[in-house]
Amino acid sequence: MMLYGQYSKSIPQKVIIHVLEILILWLSFWILFREGGTWIENTLHIHNAIEFTGRRIIIFTFSVITFFRFAFMMTVLLKRAIPWEESFSVPFAFTLYFIGFALFALPTSKPIDFIDIFGIILFVVGCVLNTGGEILRNQWKQNPDNKGRIYTEGFFKYSRHINYFGDMLWVTGYAIITRNWYAVSIPIFLFCLFAFYNAPKLDKYLKGKYGKGYDDYANHTKMLIPFIY
Repeated sequence: MMLYGQYSKSIPQKVIIHVLEILILWLSFWILFREGGTWIENTLHIHNAIEFTGRRIIIFTFSVITFFRFAFMMTVLLKRAIPWEESFSVPFAFTLYFIGFALFALPTSKPIDFIDIFGIILFVVGCVLNTGGEILRNQWKQNPDNKGRIYTEGFFKYSRHINYFGDMLWVTGYAIITRNWYAVSIPIFLFCLFAFYNAPKLDKYLKGKYGKGYDDYANHTKMLIPFIY
């Protein structure tokens, strides 16, 4: 599936993605606050702890923010074409977030504490790095003087794929709020996907497009985690 170097508005694909994500978001609400939690408990035998709803409110708030943030990025910032396969792979990924973290949070009855505050901070920082980095890059690209140059400023001076690192942070924040060790599997999966597939594939494309400009950038900027990896 070719993701880079092709440009299109991809309106039908975007409509499908948004419709599916709204459905997934509704299912998350049904699980967290409606009879879905009871149905899950009776069907999958996952304990449905209803003592504290604050944690569930945070989880669903994260999901709503993620939905609108991603919708903004896709409709305003994303310029590349979206293959039809991605119309279904993207909603699948958001199923992991909206449904997966909702299920992981179901059995948790702990009140909100300082660990959850740390999770909220991680989520906010991750969103800023991801969406903020894309906004700054989009503004930079609007300048005709920058045509044909690789963007190495803003948050991207700390990591070649700081937007992916931001994704890892906000997903880790999600996992922390569930207070369920099994939820760690999602950010670990995401790291492996970025480190061993997405980032190397994008690096190959950028090297072919920018040549020496990319090499100079890569020689002094870490691939994914600032100053580390």
